[in-house]
Amino acid sequence: MKVSVVIRTLNEARHLPELLASIGRQQIDGGGCEVVLVDSGSTDDTLQIAEAHGCRIVHIKKEDFSFGRSLNMGCLAATGEALVFVSGHCIPCGTDWLARLVAPLGHDNVAYSYGGQVGNDSTHFSERQIFAKYFPAQSKVPQEGFYCNNANSALLRSEWERSRFDEELTGLEDMYLAKELVQRGRRIAYVAEARVYHLHDEGWRQVKRRFEREAIALQRIMPEVQLGLLDVARYATSAILLDCGAALQERKLSQHLTHIVAYRACQFWGAYRGNHVHRRLSRVAKERYYFPR
Repeated sequence: MKVSVVIRTLNEARHLPELLASIGRQQIDGGGCEVVLVDSGSTDDTLQIAEAHGCRIVHIKKEDFSFGRSLNMGCLAATGEALVFVSGHCIPCGTDWLARLVAPLGHDNVAYSYGGQVGNDSTHFSERQIFAKYFPAQSKVPQEGFYCNNANSALLRSEWERSRFDEELTGLEDMYLAKELVQRGRRIAYVAEARVYHLHDEGWRQVKRRFEREAIALQRIMPEVQLGLLDVARYATSAILLDCGAALQERKLSQHLTHIVAYRACQFWGAYRGNHVHRRLSRVAKERYYFPR
């Protein structure tokens, strides 16, 4: 099947050349591959890099941007039967990434797939632990549940035409659509081998804001998941201790300790701010989503 790779960008010049070069090296049978880049006002060399690599460029104004709206615009411009989404700061780990990612689509009722994510030496230590939790080494094709992540995913165009991404959410548009697909009887696949390096270049304020956005969106997807201050203290403490244990095993605790504490504090304070409404707490759902292991 023909594949369209859709990339959302805003000042992604740092990693975009390597991403686009890697896409160009992908080995995929039949149909070919096109790249659609949806840009929301880059002021660096993002657009020049995209033009040099032959991308189709779609523009969205900053004031009109939402994660779902930008993807919908990219999908409208795309022509592929399989719509692949990859972050502008992700880099595929091999030349078979694309083929592996789209392979489950259309089989065993799979409509949506997502691949593994890892960090590198510049990635916050705690973020690498989060990657290990949500993107384990073993594939699940298909998986149970509706977790999905559009930093590295693929969707049948026919399913997107039936249910487009929600344009009002502040994040997690992938999980929102995946939940709708599962409710219709479709399945989600996790392909560990379709791995990318996910390279966030974020300061602490950006980390907090990201988790706050996601917690706001999660209220629509899983309204039973609510956090109180005691939850924040418990989960943050558990995460810090587990991260410290992992760093100690690598004999790098002194190197990472300050960043571990800062990252987890930003994560759970941001989650609390985005999630704090007065509703009945669901311990099981809450721990499944927030507990670090």
